[in-house]
Amino acid sequence: MKLLRVGPPGAERPVVLGQDGTAYDLSGRARDIDGAFLAGLDPVALARDVAAGLLPEADLTGQRVGAPVARPGKVVGIGLNYRDHAAEAGAPIPDEPVIFLKPSSTVVGPYDEVLVPRGGEKTDYEAELAIVIGRTGRYLEDHRAAAEVIAGYTIANDVTERAFQFERGGQWDKGKSAETFTPLGPWLVTADEVADPQRLPLRLWVNGELRQDGSTAQMIFPVLEIVRYASQFMVLEPGDVIVTGTPAGVTLGRPGTPFLTPGDIVEIEIDGLGRQRQVLGKA
Repeated sequence: MKLLRVGPPGAERPVVLGQDGTAYDLSGRARDIDGAFLAGLDPVALARDVAAGLLPEADLTGQRVGAPVARPGKVVGIGLNYRDHAAEAGAPIPDEPVIFLKPSSTVVGPYDEVLVPRGGEKTDYEAELAIVIGRTGRYLEDHRAAAEVIAGYTIANDVTERAFQFERGGQWDKGKSAETFTPLGPWLVTADEVADPQRLPLRLWVNGELRQDGSTAQMIFPVLEIVRYASQFMVLEPGDVIVTGTPAGVTLGRPGTPFLTPGDIVEIEIDGLGRQRQVLGKA
C-alpha cells in the first residue's frame, strides 16, 4: 500500500492509494498516519477493504502533500553509509554505523520549501532511502527481527548545512537540525511492496542537472543491519524514521560546485517510492 497525508501543515488527513492510483480517505478509521496507526497497520486487510469499496474516494486535486508520517518521535540518521560518499568526503570507511539524530521539527512535506538557515553558507542535499518503523524494537537479535519492526519506506532529503557541520565545533547535529531539513515523501510504501530494499536506484537533480545517481545496493551497512544495530543503542518506536545515508555526488564532494541558494530546485527519485521536489528559500 501507498499511504500519504494531504492538507495544510498541522491539518493533514490520511489517505491510501489503490493499485490503480485512486485515492481513498482514511479519516474515518485513523486520526493520522502516526505511530499508533502504524503499530496496528495490517496492509493486507487494508488492501482488502480498498478492493471491496469500503472506503470513500478522496479528491487530491490542488491538495498539499505532507510528510507521510505525522511528526516522528525521532529521526535517526546514518552517516557515511556509501563507500563512494565516504571517499568524496575524505572520511575512512566506518567499522560500525555512524549515528546522529535530527529533530522532528526538521520534517516537512516532499514539495515544501526548504529554507537556507540564518548564517548558512554551505547548504547541501543528500538523497536517501528512509525507513519508517511500525513496531517497537529494542535489542533486536538479528535481521529477521529487524524486518518485523519495519512498516515501510519513503524518500528523504537529508539537507545539511556543511558550515555548521564542520566549522562550528565539528558536531553533525548542528548541520542537520534546521527547520525544513528533512523533506519526506510523497508516500510511505509498505514493506510488503518493496521486494528488496537493497535494490533501489536513487537519483537527485539540482536545477535539472543530475548530481546523484546511485543504488541502495552500494550501502556499507544494509537496511536490516541498520535497524538491528540502532536498536542496541535506543528504543525504536512506531512512527520513528531512519535515514540511511547517501551516495556520492553531494556538493561537498564536487569542488567548484556552488552550494544551494534560494531559488534552486532539488528533485529526488527512488524507483517505486515516487519523486519529491523542493524549491530553496531563506529563513
